[in-house]
Amino acid sequence: MIRFGTGGWRSLLSDEFTFPNVRKVAHVISALVKEHPDYGVNSPDYKAFLGSSKPGPVPLVVVGYDTRFLSDECARELCAVFALDGVKTILSSTDLPTPAVAAAIVAKKAIGGLMITGSQSPAAYNGIKWMPFWGGAATPAVTEDIERRVELLGSQTIKTMSVALQESWIETTDLRPLYFRQLSSLLDVKAIRKARLKVAVDVMHGSARHYLRPLLESLGVAVVALHENRDVLFGGCAPEPSPSSLTELSQLVVKKRLALGLACDGDGDRFGILDAGGRWISPNEVLALALDHLVTHRGLTGKVARNVMTSHFVDAVAKSHGLEVRETPVGFKFIGDLMRTGQFLLGGEESAGLAVRGHVPDKDGVLACLLMLELVACARRPLTEVRSALFKRVGAFHSTRQDFVMAKPREIQELDERLRLKPPLDLAGGSVWRIDQSDGFKFIFRDGSWLGLRSSGTEQVFRLYAEAHDPKRLAALVAAGKQLLQGRF
Repeated sequence: MIRFGTGGWRSLLSDEFTFPNVRKVAHVISALVKEHPDYGVNSPDYKAFLGSSKPGPVPLVVVGYDTRFLSDECARELCAVFALDGVKTILSSTDLPTPAVAAAIVAKKAIGGLMITGSQSPAAYNGIKWMPFWGGAATPAVTEDIERRVELLGSQTIKTMSVALQESWIETTDLRPLYFRQLSSLLDVKAIRKARLKVAVDVMHGSARHYLRPLLESLGVAVVALHENRDVLFGGCAPEPSPSSLTELSQLVVKKRLALGLACDGDGDRFGILDAGGRWISPNEVLALALDHLVTHRGLTGKVARNVMTSHFVDAVAKSHGLEVRETPVGFKFIGDLMRTGQFLLGGEESAGLAVRGHVPDKDGVLACLLMLELVACARRPLTEVRSALFKRVGAFHSTRQDFVMAKPREIQELDERLRLKPPLDLAGGSVWRIDQSDGFKFIFRDGSWLGLRSSGTEQVFRLYAEAHDPKRLAALVAAGKQLLQGRF
């Protein structure tokens, strides 16, 4: 059964993710963009998005793909279905990051875009992400409509247009220049060029390979690159930036005495940052550093959005600058909705998602890497020193996230029910001040520390989040969280 999670539909290759199912999704979306009153070509919001421009005689959709097995072939199948259904497509000539597709949607004033990607999942997975005309994640109302319509198709076979007739309906285009111009407009290019930094880059065999290094080099940055070749097995590891997966990058930074190590996941919408000396800078810290940089060095202002399980370090930095913080459920689509208003300077989540005003309302790992580069160029010192100074100014924040696989699906449901019906009121040697159940369970203490527990929703996993002002208190919270996950309460 096809279901769209926080990052789109994702499933095992040759199991649920098959060519027939890909065609069904394309067929359903082609119908939506042509006829739906709320998010089709005749919707008031799309007409407002077009402004003075007039819509073309047929809908236009941007299609992209990552480096996974059969991603490029699946993208062409999508285009062939759209062509037969009377929808024109712009197909990327290369694999590319998801945010590059999003930027192309906005620039080309398309009704939306499709990205064939498994993102940071293991190599055995692939998926589809649908982004409406605003260039961000589809809302639950949109994805639920897609799911329902696909289910109604049942075993119906979806036809495609023959190759001989596709030329006038499918335009194959290099989308790099457009994306490069967009990102450059968001940066202090002069400061970056002046700094003459040397960095290492690891794209983890993913689709940032044609984008991150070339863009850095165009800004005058000397780059040593890793894993730019296409490997559909991703070297045997899931293409997700983490301290353990970036060991080689860390060693390279140390060996060559480089200023930074920059990494992106399989489709370039998440980031991994290493400071000089190969030291890991957590996504929570990156969000706080980016916010302080944009306000301090760039003079920008605006509201801040983060999800419920993201560090309060962001809140402390925002408060120091007199900025308002809005909290959302987990899932970048909720942050993206706020970013679309234009009132929010920065939106972010602890799972390495970052967006800024003036760009697409979705996460962009390439942009996050560039902002950390710009911060080092402006501050003229390593990120760890900038972080230490920020800790002195707003207080120290130590956080973690750990995933625990549950043996049986029923265990997740039972634990969820127990936490909801009889939540613990004393944890880690302290009394719980408040329990936030807006998305999972967040046990908040008066000293500002907190423990979060939340089922994944897409995997048979319970996630543990914790934050405290010192490592000892953090360790106590993690231990208490593990006890809860084992049913000991």
